[in-house]
Amino acid sequence: MSAVIQPDLGPAKAAPPREASGARLAVRRFLRNKLAVVGLAVVVFFFLFCFAGPLVYSTDQTHTMLQQVNLAPSGAHWLGTDAVGHDELGRLMYGGKVSLIVGVAAGVLATVIGTLWGAAAGYAGGWIDAVMMRIVDAGIAIPALFILLVVSAIATPGLTGLVVILGLVSWLVPSRLVRAETLTLKNRDYVLTLRATGGTHARAILRHILPNSVSTIIVAATFQVADAILLVAYVSYLGMGVRPPQTDWGGMLSAGLTAAYSGYWWLILPPGLAIILVVWAFNAIGDGLRDAFDVRGRG
Repeated sequence: MSAVIQPDLGPAKAAPPREASGARLAVRRFLRNKLAVVGLAVVVFFFLFCFAGPLVYSTDQTHTMLQQVNLAPSGAHWLGTDAVGHDELGRLMYGGKVSLIVGVAAGVLATVIGTLWGAAAGYAGGWIDAVMMRIVDAGIAIPALFILLVVSAIATPGLTGLVVILGLVSWLVPSRLVRAETLTLKNRDYVLTLRATGGTHARAILRHILPNSVSTIIVAATFQVADAILLVAYVSYLGMGVRPPQTDWGGMLSAGLTAAYSGYWWLILPPGLAIILVVWAFNAIGDGLRDAFDVRGRG
């Protein structure tokens, strides 16, 4: 019985690679955005500068040293000293730590509140949605800076108080974004199936709507952090922020303004540049994340 001769089909072809996950695609798209990558590098630099810098460049930011007031930048003081003898470079680190802590914490708090409010309003719909969003519209009509100035004039907030106040006046925009996302998600098949099988409203929101809105939430959080850092700078510049010996970049600008006409540029330029760079960096990261999560733009 003759053997069956198999035709030579050549070398076997490798199986096609598995399709990259959505997260990998988002990372690739983010890395293609050069401005977003530069913004991320700037944010990382300032976090290292403000939190790890004092461990390397230690200065006294509590006691006044009148014998070294308003000294120009030198080898002893790389960015000079301020009106009470504090080393300006160390002050920049110390003030940046406060600005970043308050900005990030307030941005996260505002995003959490806005996410829960917007998801609840969009999912409920009807008159509940109408009432909840009219509250949001009324809050947006009042400038957040005005509310901050009124509260700061009544009480003297510490770091925790400032974070809470900023979070309570900044959650309105994220709530509108998440509500719009919820309106498109609540009629999807997996949500309707969950409701038909007896799933609760809370389960539908927490297990399906919020996880599928994570891209919108992350993008909103980056913009909220940038806005919170700016609001802290505004309030501190007007003298109603954190109280001495604590300071932030806005407070440093306010303190250096009185010496602007005396030629002490080192009291204004460093904190001003720090605010501009950090706010720009968070906005660039937000733009990059928005493009990275944009399904319509994926190749």
